[in-house]
Amino acid sequence: MSRILIASLSLVALIGAAAPAQAEDPPVFDPKQVTAIEKVMRDYLMQHPEIIADAIEALREKQLLELEAEAKKALETRKADIFDDAATPVLGNPQGDVTIVEFFDYRCGYCKTVVDMLMDTVKADGKIRLIMKELPILGPESVVGARAALAARIQGKYAEMHRALMKIRGPFNPDAILKAATEAGLDIEKMKKDMESADIAKQIERNVDLAQALNISGTPAFIVGDRMIPGAIDKGTMKTLIEQARKDKK
Repeated sequence: MSRILIASLSLVALIGAAAPAQAEDPPVFDPKQVTAIEKVMRDYLMQHPEIIADAIEALREKQLLELEAEAKKALETRKADIFDDAATPVLGNPQGDVTIVEFFDYRCGYCKTVVDMLMDTVKADGKIRLIMKELPILGPESVVGARAALAARIQGKYAEMHRALMKIRGPFNPDAILKAATEAGLDIEKMKKDMESADIAKQIERNVDLAQALNISGTPAFIVGDRMIPGAIDKGTMKTLIEQARKDKK
């Protein structure tokens, strides 16, 4: 029998003994009875403090399950925004049989650690559609980076700019972004002009709104098929998720 259950039964027994004998009305306790109940509860919790940790963990699990259920619902209701937004860059095979969606930030260290794994996996597989959701949540510099990447798409250089921005180590500032753009072969003046586009600003706003609907609070976050995976993952896990997504479609 769990400690929480024991404590609950003890409290029920105390209430049954102390409460006025009324068949239907809820029990009403005088101040002495309330004090006695509080003392029993306090004494038990002091003797078994692990119960508090158990209760907190149970609450956390309940909240996580609720968030997961909300995210699954959002995956269905926002399917068009996730998979069919024409303004969102797509890499890999646009006609691939499995779709991976990544939400990322160019200043995110974990995003940088998975970029090679992700791109190599997509290239080796050959049948993956990779949807890139810019989610600049780590400050103003992240927004500048996202704007620059989306501006590079207009020049047909999104993949090159994405790689160059992900390779930046050290300060992520306008100078580093311009250097990355030069490495990616961009027309710098055109990029600067396109970065101020209202369409690009709206694209980023839509991504932020979508991430909130999916309960994505950090980067990277992935959607593989119809499963959402928060956080960085390794190559083996990614391959397993891809294989499962293919099986689910059969």
